[in-house]
Amino acid sequence: MNAVYENIAYQAHGNLYLNITNRCNLKCQFCPKFNRQWLIDGHSLILRHEPSVEDIISAIGDPSQYQQVVFCGLGEPTLRLETLLQVSDYLKKNDCFVRLNTNGLANREFKDDITAMLRDKIDAISISLNAQDEVVYDYHCRPKELGAYYELLDFITCAKDNFSDITLSAIDGLPGVDIIACENIAKDYDVKFKRRIYNVVG
Repeated sequence: MNAVYENIAYQAHGNLYLNITNRCNLKCQFCPKFNRQWLIDGHSLILRHEPSVEDIISAIGDPSQYQQVVFCGLGEPTLRLETLLQVSDYLKKNDCFVRLNTNGLANREFKDDITAMLRDKIDAISISLNAQDEVVYDYHCRPKELGAYYELLDFITCAKDNFSDITLSAIDGLPGVDIIACENIAKDYDVKFKRRIYNVVG
């Protein structure tokens, strides 16, 4: 990987991860950047400026060498929706499997159902559930407005109308997080569940 692009694209688990923004509409207590830690798996993910579509494509290099290309960094990728869509177009033209890791608040952000826009651009979507109820979610994720947890649940419903490959995730070991209850929510929605480990890319 070209060192110039290391903070935009980084490799792990045979996948390529794209860090396209450091902005987020949550302020999660467990997010390393709020503890001034920008290193993930040895990769510095601090962005001095948000990369252009051309920057991101240059950082990707040859996408055929990766199992998946994943929009996932220290920020919420959907906040750069147009950039995400354009890069996804490029990846799909190159026969890549594309995954989006998201906090599930994009519909709230854009006041529209964006899952339909993503349907032909993204193969799989991983949604950070993070908690089994609103109280625990608000404690750990610190949303700017009330009701974010229910917006997240609505996003899952919308995603099910447009995607067959959906995974909910939560971090095991965070205070108050009932990982079994989170897994049961995934079962209720008939989607997959991933038990995450804090500060491990996946």
